[in-house]
Amino acid sequence: MLELRPSCEGCGKSLPPHATDAMICTYECTFCEVCALTVLRNVCPNCGGNFQLRPNRPKAMLAKHPASAERHEAKIDEMSHAGFFERYRATPPAAR
Repeated sequence: MLELRPSCEGCGKSLPPHATDAMICTYECTFCEVCALTVLRNVCPNCGGNFQLRPNRPKAMLAKHPASAERHEAKIDEMSHAGFFERYRATPPAAR
Protein backbone atom coordinates (compact mmCIF):
# COMPACT_ATOMS: atom_id res chain seq x y z
CA MET A 1 0.00 0.00 0.00
CA LEU A 2 1.31 3.45 -0.86
CA GLU A 3 2.56 5.61 2.01
CA LEU A 4 1.10 8.79 0.50
CA ARG A 5 3.99 10.91 1.73
CA PRO A 6 2.92 14.39 2.83
CA SER A 7 5.42 16.63 1.04
CA CYS A 8 7.65 17.17 -1.96
CA GLU A 9 11.17 15.89 -1.38
CA GLY A 10 12.45 18.65 -3.66
CA CYS A 11 10.88 21.90 -2.50
CA GLY A 12 8.96 20.88 0.62
CA LYS A 13 5.52 21.74 -0.80
CA SER A 14 2.69 20.07 1.10
CA LEU A 15 1.13 17.21 -0.83
CA PRO A 16 -1.94 16.01 1.07
CA PRO A 17 -3.47 12.65 0.11
CA HIS A 18 -5.85 14.31 -2.37
CA ALA A 19 -3.15 16.40 -4.13
CA THR A 20 -3.47 16.23 -7.90
CA ASP A 21 0.14 17.27 -8.51
CA ALA A 22 1.91 14.63 -6.40
CA MET A 23 4.22 12.40 -8.42
CA ILE A 24 5.99 9.22 -7.32
CA CYS A 25 8.60 6.82 -8.62
CA THR A 26 8.47 3.06 -8.16
CA TYR A 27 9.99 3.43 -4.66
CA GLU A 28 7.45 6.11 -3.70
CA CYS A 29 9.94 8.96 -3.74
CA THR A 30 7.48 11.85 -3.78
CA PHE A 31 7.84 15.14 -5.61
CA CYS A 32 5.46 17.84 -6.76
CA GLU A 33 4.82 17.91 -10.50
CA VAL A 34 6.98 21.01 -10.97
CA CYS A 35 10.05 19.48 -9.32
CA ALA A 36 9.56 16.06 -10.96
CA LEU A 37 9.17 17.34 -14.51
CA THR A 38 11.29 20.48 -14.59
CA VAL A 39 14.09 20.33 -12.04
CA LEU A 40 14.50 16.53 -12.14
CA ARG A 41 13.46 16.13 -15.81
CA ASN A 42 11.49 12.95 -15.06
CA VAL A 43 14.48 11.10 -13.57
CA CYS A 44 14.23 10.19 -9.89
CA PRO A 45 17.41 11.33 -8.11
CA ASN A 46 17.31 8.27 -5.86
CA CYS A 47 16.68 5.34 -8.22
CA GLY A 48 16.84 6.68 -11.80
CA GLY A 49 13.24 5.73 -12.48
CA ASN A 50 10.56 7.93 -13.95
CA PHE A 51 7.60 9.58 -12.24
CA GLN A 52 3.87 8.97 -12.47
CA LEU A 53 1.01 10.90 -10.91
CA ARG A 54 0.26 9.48 -7.48
CA PRO A 55 -3.21 7.96 -7.29
CA ASN A 56 -5.72 9.24 -4.76
CA ARG A 57 -6.96 6.92 -2.03
CA PRO A 58 -10.76 6.94 -1.59
CA LYS A 59 -11.91 8.71 1.59
CA ALA A 60 -13.29 5.51 3.15
CA MET A 61 -9.96 3.75 2.65
CA LEU A 62 -8.00 6.81 3.78
CA ALA A 63 -9.82 6.61 7.11
CA LYS A 64 -8.90 2.92 7.38
CA HIS A 65 -5.34 3.33 6.05
CA PRO A 66 -4.19 6.93 6.75
CA ALA A 67 -1.52 8.72 4.78
CA SER A 68 1.97 8.99 6.20
CA ALA A 69 2.77 12.02 8.33
CA GLU A 70 6.54 11.57 8.04
CA ARG A 71 8.08 14.33 5.96
CA HIS A 72 11.28 13.58 4.05
CA GLU A 73 14.08 16.10 3.73
CA ALA A 74 13.32 18.68 1.05
CA LYS A 75 16.50 18.99 -0.97
CA ILE A 76 17.67 18.40 -4.52
CA ASP A 77 21.41 18.48 -5.13
CA GLU A 78 21.27 19.85 -8.66
CA MET A 79 25.00 19.30 -9.32
CA SER A 80 24.79 15.66 -8.29
CA HIS A 81 21.53 15.17 -10.19
CA ALA A 82 23.04 16.62 -13.38
CA GLY A 83 25.53 13.74 -13.52
CA PHE A 84 22.85 11.23 -12.62
CA PHE A 85 20.57 12.64 -15.31
CA GLU A 86 23.27 12.29 -17.98
CA ARG A 87 23.37 8.55 -17.28
CA TYR A 88 19.64 8.19 -18.03
CA ARG A 89 18.68 11.03 -20.36
CA ALA A 90 18.78 9.02 -23.60
CA THR A 91 17.20 5.89 -22.13
CA PRO A 92 13.39 5.68 -22.11
CA PRO A 93 11.95 4.95 -18.65
CA ALA A 94 10.89 1.41 -19.58
CA ALA A 95 14.46 0.57 -20.61
CA ARG A 96 16.31 2.03 -17.61
